[in-house]
Amino acid sequence: MDMNAQSEVLVQFQKMIEKELIYSVYQPIVSLQDGHVMGYEALIRGPKDSPFHSPLAMFQFAEQQGELYMLEQLAREKAIQGSILEHPQQLLFINISSQVLYDPGFVPGKTLEILQKYGLRPSNVVFEITERSSIEDFSLAQKILEHYRKQGYRIAIDDAGAGYSSLQAIAELQPDFIKIDRSLIENIHKNKVKEYILETFVTFAQKMNISIIAEGIEHADELIKLTRLGVHYAQGFLLGRPNESPAKVQDSLKILIWQHRKVQGGGMTWSIGDLKTPVKVFDNKVQVSEVAEYFKKKQEDVGVVIVSEEAPVGLMMRDRLFQQLAGQYAFSLFWNRTIDGIMDGSPLIVDEFMSVEQVSQMATSRSINHLYDLVVITSNGKLAGVASIRTILESITNVRMESARVANPLTGLPGNLQINRELNKRMSENKPFHVVYADLDYFKWFNDRFGFQKGDQLIQYTADVMQQAIAVCGTPYDFVGHVGGDDFIVISSTKSPELLCQETIRRFEQGVQMFYEEEEWEYVWDRIGNKVKSEGVTLSLSLVVCSCESPISLEHISQTAALLKKKAKAHQGSIYYFQNIG
Repeated sequence: MDMNAQSEVLVQFQKMIEKELIYSVYQPIVSLQDGHVMGYEALIRGPKDSPFHSPLAMFQFAEQQGELYMLEQLAREKAIQGSILEHPQQLLFINISSQVLYDPGFVPGKTLEILQKYGLRPSNVVFEITERSSIEDFSLAQKILEHYRKQGYRIAIDDAGAGYSSLQAIAELQPDFIKIDRSLIENIHKNKVKEYILETFVTFAQKMNISIIAEGIEHADELIKLTRLGVHYAQGFLLGRPNESPAKVQDSLKILIWQHRKVQGGGMTWSIGDLKTPVKVFDNKVQVSEVAEYFKKKQEDVGVVIVSEEAPVGLMMRDRLFQQLAGQYAFSLFWNRTIDGIMDGSPLIVDEFMSVEQVSQMATSRSINHLYDLVVITSNGKLAGVASIRTILESITNVRMESARVANPLTGLPGNLQINRELNKRMSENKPFHVVYADLDYFKWFNDRFGFQKGDQLIQYTADVMQQAIAVCGTPYDFVGHVGGDDFIVISSTKSPELLCQETIRRFEQGVQMFYEEEEWEYVWDRIGNKVKSEGVTLSLSLVVCSCESPISLEHISQTAALLKKKAKAHQGSIYYFQNIG
């Protein structure tokens, strides 16, 4: 490039910065547990008709001209300004290069000022450290990032798996998120070495309480493999291209995720919301003295939650507060300051629907200094309560003991005790749900003709069919139980309960023939010995749609299901009948 052309490009660049002509687009990051958007990565673009439209060209030129800090500062502001976060639990991932960490202008106060201007909080922001150049001083970078963590920001390491430097960054900086490079994701369903490497990443991340984000997913086969491996989140053109408006994940992709997701625990697992207890709350701007006086009066309280506009932003444990106040000058130094200056700005905050086992894993992987800190529980982004480590571990022990005691020994599905508990829970929530009772027709005839072993196999097959149908047509929190014998129950919140019944029947009919060993017959016998013309075992489904607009009871659900079952039994072949109640 000659001097005149270079000078012209420099003028264009300076004009772009001066007039703030850059803008941000946002690519969704999707949960591989439920298919919902957990956040967005902000990606900067230059003017469409300039040589700087490509972010690569723009940042490379800025680095050559010594203007990288200025460009990144403007990019951060544009990312926050155009933010499309839809609720307080979603996260905004903002790219920063490792060099910018050492920039004196890269200070929490400036970013916080911009966040507040646009209605966001530090807890909404993840700083994603990119590998434009390797980190030279890890101890200094660690101190800088720890300072940010105390403000409530989170950290992600980008391009993991692409080289040694990113692995060293993970070991030294202990991020909250690891983003796995596209080079390790591409065709992972065909490459066992890549699969084993990623499996190791997932295991390591679980032990360190780090979430894995797979980048660059372009094919459904890659998505399926990543979901089965237990990767937490995914990002790529398949799930959503960068855009200036909120993303909507295709229903077909959500179904793939639900069908193949690696569920933590089994049907007996409670959600952490079941264990929540009330907790004392303080605004983040109250004085340290007020919190200390409260702890002196309430000797039994081990911690309090610090909030801003009903959303938890920190935790103050009793022991840690008094340790801080015990220093030589600490009392006079902190007593009249606000609590947000010394609180833990990055406590473990979880949604009420997360499984107890998953929360236990996260809580026990914290550093020894925070191992016994309270776990903060939210509902729709607002504080719902807290749970102690003791309560969490006790509940897991109880659930496992109860599961072994009451689960059906043949199918491993929850039995009547858990079924009644789930039904009562759904009714108390006062939200619409559906109950599907499933019953095999002519099972006694099948058992007598083909033997008990074949009968057990048919029961297990039916249990698998019910669970597979839920995986395809249900939601992540649906429930499958084994009432006993050849009777099953599904409790679902799906928006398409009839489709769920149709899919269950389709799957059952598709495979039941394999149990007949190519035998032929014209008649079967029902339970009371009547001769019936039939091709074999069929499936009767009773669908009770509970609208919950008026009170309903277990008895009402049971009576309705019994009437529907009678209708279904009177019909030849596999069928479902449904009725609305409540």
